[in-house]
Amino acid sequence: MVNGFFTVPALQNEPVLDYAPQSAERLKLKEALKEAKAAEVDIPMFIGKDEVRTGKKMPIRPPHEHQHILGYYHEGDESHVTAAIDAALAAKEAWEGMHWESRAAIFLKAAELFAGPYRYKINAATMLGQSKNAYQAEIDSACELIDFLRYNVAFMSEIYKQQPVSTKGVWNRTDYRPLEGFVYALTPFNFTAISGNLPASAAMMGNVIVWKPSENQVLAAAVIMEVFLKAGLPKGVINLINVDGPKAGDIIFGHADFAGLHFTGSTAVFQTIWKNIGNNINKCKTYPRIVGETGGKDFVLAHETAEPVVVSTALLRGAFEYQGQKCSAASRAYIPKSLWPAVKERLLADLQKVKVGTVEDFGNFVNAVISEKAFDRIVNYIEGAKNATDATIVAGGTYDKSKGYFIDPTVIEVTDPYYITMQEEIFGPVLSVYLYDDFEEILDIIDRTSIYALTGSVISQDRATIDRATYKLRNAAGNFYINDKPTGAVVGQQPFGGARGSGTNDKSGSMLNLLRWVSPRTIKETFDPPKDYVYPFLKED
Repeated sequence: MVNGFFTVPALQNEPVLDYAPQSAERLKLKEALKEAKAAEVDIPMFIGKDEVRTGKKMPIRPPHEHQHILGYYHEGDESHVTAAIDAALAAKEAWEGMHWESRAAIFLKAAELFAGPYRYKINAATMLGQSKNAYQAEIDSACELIDFLRYNVAFMSEIYKQQPVSTKGVWNRTDYRPLEGFVYALTPFNFTAISGNLPASAAMMGNVIVWKPSENQVLAAAVIMEVFLKAGLPKGVINLINVDGPKAGDIIFGHADFAGLHFTGSTAVFQTIWKNIGNNINKCKTYPRIVGETGGKDFVLAHETAEPVVVSTALLRGAFEYQGQKCSAASRAYIPKSLWPAVKERLLADLQKVKVGTVEDFGNFVNAVISEKAFDRIVNYIEGAKNATDATIVAGGTYDKSKGYFIDPTVIEVTDPYYITMQEEIFGPVLSVYLYDDFEEILDIIDRTSIYALTGSVISQDRATIDRATYKLRNAAGNFYINDKPTGAVVGQQPFGGARGSGTNDKSGSMLNLLRWVSPRTIKETFDPPKDYVYPFLKED
């Protein structure tokens, strides 16, 4: 047995490579893209010790080139959900009993593999499978995933260090146990880092996992699983299944050993899941932990003192990076009428330069939205604006799905602050702008317009204005930015999460999230216990 109070490696965020022309990383990534596109992968489910192939093969297509097939994944059914639960529970005792530093070493090794030999493979899979450009893939599937793994190890060690005070003759201590049962990780298509972090963060704390990635992120999810296993993760600790969500949920949420949900996805799905868990609560051995990060209707508020170029840059990057398919994407903006002409001029000029197309052309800033279903839904909002009396499309509004699901960056100017595109999450490259006169009034409008409260920003050169907006909008955003776009949270720097309709605000990328995956036990040890029940106050004078 190895004994010691271990110090984890020093922390720093993974450096972001810039993929400049003729750089070594650009050449390596292009080669990885070429190899991944030429291959036709066959992706199984990972259940216990087995790679499960059902023969029901579902095609994986690049959203920007939907006639091409990158490979297939094997779809499972209810029997595979049950098998994954059984495999997780079978692995639980050994994994829970493993020393924490050994669990930590597995995920630290995985981080090194992603930083080195697997960097271009995971980025290429994300680019092709999810239609992300090179930079968006780099900050997501490489850097953020690496940061999650490294920082979570540090957060884990900090949690274990938190111990109670002991008095004379007594030793008090806290044992941070994994949850009693298994955790269900349900992950989204838009961030590979989130897809890796949701199962890994709970597993790191000694839990066993059933993981269902989005069907639109299976390609990169398989690489994540490959790296975890190569890093030494015991088989059965994380079980990856590709099963219809409602079918999986019916089994999981009614299982006695269901202990927690780690979720990122839509608000509607999360609310349905929460109801399902509640309806089955009498079947559960423990009260399940429910952690969810859901939708957003994120705002940018500009003050009359803001520099127009700062506002236009924040809007373009915040709204249109990764086609607006970020829960933090800027989707509603409030601009003073006096400032709008200058902001609009710069924004439209920059949008004229923005290229839309395949990820393999590194000159393309905007790529395809994730699927035909998403394409059609986003287009409905655009067409609605074209026919509305209180909305005007001032940029974009064009689209084409003949070869890929491409939608040009679209800016809608509205005259009603409660117009539908100012309230509903669109999850696409659509930005709605409302022009205002009164700053104090617009603060109230922003706060009550949307059910969401994920991210937001204020842009101003006046400190009193910044302070007022920061306080007034304190419940409107879990991540608030001053003089910046409302996207780009960095692990360890800006822990991420929102409240209201945006989730449980358990802050991924912080100790707060990991605390949700343990069940503390308080231990009191008395060295010289009493041997007489009589207290001194009972004795006669």
